[in-house]
Amino acid sequence: MLSTLLSIVIVWLLSALVIYIVGRLNMGMTVSSFGSALIAAAAIALVSGLLSWLFGLLGITIGGGLIGGIISLVVAAVVLLVSDKFVGGMKVNGFVGAIIAALGIGVVGWLANWIVGLFGF
Repeated sequence: MLSTLLSIVIVWLLSALVIYIVGRLNMGMTVSSFGSALIAAAAIALVSGLLSWLFGLLGITIGGGLIGGIISLVVAAVVLLVSDKFVGGMKVNGFVGAIIAALGIGVVGWLANWIVGLFGF
């Protein structure tokens, strides 16, 4: 139980750090503070979970390959746009900005997970 909670907190903090970094790099979105990035990470997780649940109810699955990657990118952009409405310190610059931010979050997140993996976590 404690290890599960610790894992959730670590993923949440790492996600917030990735969102904060992408916001500072001006990659389609801005985040005013790390506190806003923490709230944004929680909002993005909630909206993403809700969309995944709704897709599952409708029997929609996102496959792999190029088409699956494009669909995942569009879904991530929509999640950012929806989350922008709930988080005061986060601003997404339209749909193109959301696509760029989703790509940035994916790349920076991948790098962060790779670095954390180097330390055996």
